[in-house]
Amino acid sequence: MLKNFKIETTCNDVFAITDSVKTAVEQSGVQEGICVVTIPHTTAALTITSFWDPNGFEDLQDEICRLIPTRIDFKHQHDTPQDAAGHVKSSLIGTTLSLIVHDGKLLLGHSQGIYFLEFDGPRKREYFVKVTEG
Repeated sequence: MLKNFKIETTCNDVFAITDSVKTAVEQSGVQEGICVVTIPHTTAALTITSFWDPNGFEDLQDEICRLIPTRIDFKHQHDTPQDAAGHVKSSLIGTTLSLIVHDGKLLLGHSQGIYFLEFDGPRKREYFVKVTEG
């Protein structure tokens, strides 16, 4: 089963997508298998992290921006340095997550959630969830 989800983002923000991914797994009826979450974007990424303290999301984006700041000396896209920085961030963090489905549920840790990271924006974005048996 393949599901497509649409979201509207804001610049340098974090969006929780855990619930929609869990729902897709439940609707698939798969008891044992794999769930792949992917995005077709070059200035966004996916991650799994703790949801306990919302300040953790700010720390995450702050550190990503500290490590890969928006600057004008990128060799590509000189006219859009934020976009260029987003390409580097997206490539380093990743655009696909693979998760195990066990007993009809995602195998996530007690405090783990799935998050869409926006490095550009605002944008109309999408992500896909594919659940397969096996």
